[in-house]
Amino acid sequence: MIVVKFGGHAMRDENGAFAKAISAAQHNGVALVIVHGGGPQIDAALREEDITSEFLGGFRVTTPEIFAVVERVLADEVGPSVAKSLQNEGVNAVALSGRTTESLIAEPLRYLVDGTKADLGLVGVITAVNPQAIKNALKGGQVPVVSPIATDESFKGGLNVNADLAAAAIAGALDAQCLIIMTDVAGIYRSWPDAASLINEITANELSVIKGTFAEGMAPKVQACLEAIKGGASAVRIIDGTDPSAFAAALDNHGGTLVTK
Repeated sequence: MIVVKFGGHAMRDENGAFAKAISAAQHNGVALVIVHGGGPQIDAALREEDITSEFLGGFRVTTPEIFAVVERVLADEVGPSVAKSLQNEGVNAVALSGRTTESLIAEPLRYLVDGTKADLGLVGVITAVNPQAIKNALKGGQVPVVSPIATDESFKGGLNVNADLAAAAIAGALDAQCLIIMTDVAGIYRSWPDAASLINEITANELSVIKGTFAEGMAPKVQACLEAIKGGASAVRIIDGTDPSAFAAALDNHGGTLVTK
């Protein structure tokens, strides 16, 4: 079982390299779950509606107005689009919303990764994963494509969850062999942005010691690594998703930064 977080510039996938790699892995008997992001698509939709948004500690501050756009873009547009691209390569993919399937249950996030208190609005931290809908899809031979929108604990409202952290929670709940996080950099840098400081392999304990040194978008990714392993995943690999060969290598257990138990 491999969980893949598909996001960033990798989602452009102009030549279908991602879909082809998923198709090849599935044909080789690998069970796959995809959790997608959609930051660039959300940014574009917000610009179209002349809505300004800001980030704190790598999280998008989410007002009710912004949440409506985020949910529409992720669950109604990006997820089905990713599933369609996979279907075009012969993959039996199905788009699932973490909220409407009640797969992801969350409460409002009130603290940044470094422990700083913050008001992020309708941003959620996952408190439980109900993997039944995901498992049902897998049993049916499908590849679930999950949108990182969660239901709140009252099952009445919704919360915007960082896609890396959503993927981590799902990987943990499924006891995944590996969580692959596709991002826009080669992996975790010990001294960002010095490429020579790329970490090839590190244990979760070692990463935990230095997690407070990471900023902006890398902070949630580092937190995702730690939470996935704490939740039950065996390993996490962060790779440059803009490089098609990097994803193929990751599926073959190579490259990027490997975080182990």
